[in-house]
Amino acid sequence: MSYIPHTDKEVEEMLEVIGVNSIAELFSDIKEDLRPKSFNLPEGKSELEVKTKLGALASKNELKINFVGGGAYDHYIPAAVEALASRSEFYTAYTPYQAECSQGILQAMFEFQTAICALTEMDVANASLYDGATALAEAVLMALRLKPDRTKVVIDGGLNPLYKRVLNTYMTNLPVELVYLPSEINPNPKAISSHLDENAAAVVIQNPNFFGTVADYTKVIKAAHETNALAIVVFYPLSLGLIKTPGEMDADIAVGEGQSLGLPLSFGGPYLGLMTCKREFVRKMPGRVIGETIDSQGQRAFVLTLQAREQHIRRQKATSNICTNAALCALRAVIFLSLLGKEGFQKLAWLNYQKAEFAKKAVQEIAGLEIENESTFNEFVVRLKGPAEGVVNHLLDKGIAAGIPLSKFYPEMGNLLLVAVTEKRSQEEIMQLVEGLKCA
Repeated sequence: MSYIPHTDKEVEEMLEVIGVNSIAELFSDIKEDLRPKSFNLPEGKSELEVKTKLGALASKNELKINFVGGGAYDHYIPAAVEALASRSEFYTAYTPYQAECSQGILQAMFEFQTAICALTEMDVANASLYDGATALAEAVLMALRLKPDRTKVVIDGGLNPLYKRVLNTYMTNLPVELVYLPSEINPNPKAISSHLDENAAAVVIQNPNFFGTVADYTKVIKAAHETNALAIVVFYPLSLGLIKTPGEMDADIAVGEGQSLGLPLSFGGPYLGLMTCKREFVRKMPGRVIGETIDSQGQRAFVLTLQAREQHIRRQKATSNICTNAALCALRAVIFLSLLGKEGFQKLAWLNYQKAEFAKKAVQEIAGLEIENESTFNEFVVRLKGPAEGVVNHLLDKGIAAGIPLSKFYPEMGNLLLVAVTEKRSQEEIMQLVEGLKCA
């Protein structure tokens, strides 16, 4: 157990060893309103007392009708996902270094890879990464390894702004030029293609984009290939039950956030990074790839086929410093996909699309409100009469989380509201949102 200093002298000695002048200086990198208010903690309590206290705090949470998306979505999770993923042999399994005693988790990850390849229509998938944002950053680094003589990456303006922040962090101090195109609700494929030249290592496209707009990027990807650049597609897994896949569009690398595949919202994680690529690029792929083989007795077996990370090979040859993956989250995803099957998955995607289209039509009938997107899956942008943030706050008081005010990321989009509709939203709930928007 770590020791917490109690006396002023002990605190002074600790600060001297650390090399700072005060406790406040320890937290200087944290915004003031997020810093600890006090270190005067109460005395320890019994298990019963703690449980009672936490239960009282939890009871203050109010269940809202959720229309918030922006990369994390309120989908239904079948009970079997939790039941199977919670089995002790799964949730206690760690890195399967010894294949002979890790066949269960290795097979689960192999099946996960197979399912993600089928979903995206790509050749190879790894055994998962941390989340969608870091998966994209790893994909860009992978593209730069594949194109070592190029330093530019063209990024469509429809990329999730949170992904942009993570990408900027990863690329800090690297000789890389990130070219961000204007953030437009409806993408302009010709404008994207016009930025591709002999110095472009890759182009990054999100489909559906952050604003929910769906487009066919086949021509953009073709233009990238004509300049010998790679195409990276960021996908929303559930949408692939209905829209054109990265593989159909001839993407070189495809990444996504796997939260919609059986993972709860959970205040932002843990989530699941999906990564796929064409077969010829697999040796530059980060993380692990599980393979199928035959053991000494001629039986089907599973092994860590590729694991080009720092722990296993010389650092300068490693593809990434990622030291693990999100195996338990990946397990939930493959269970979710197995439970639905191909037809069930397509029906789920169709249900999301239909409910969103119903909501769009109902919103469009409100005088003064407009839908900004040309084509969508289950998320769309509404132009309101006034500031979206005020409308959202008003509806929160009525038990409706109406969506994301886009001014949070784009100050110039003050009247725009991003609304997501999943299979969980009933017709009655959608009409409650519509009525709320009428009165706001």
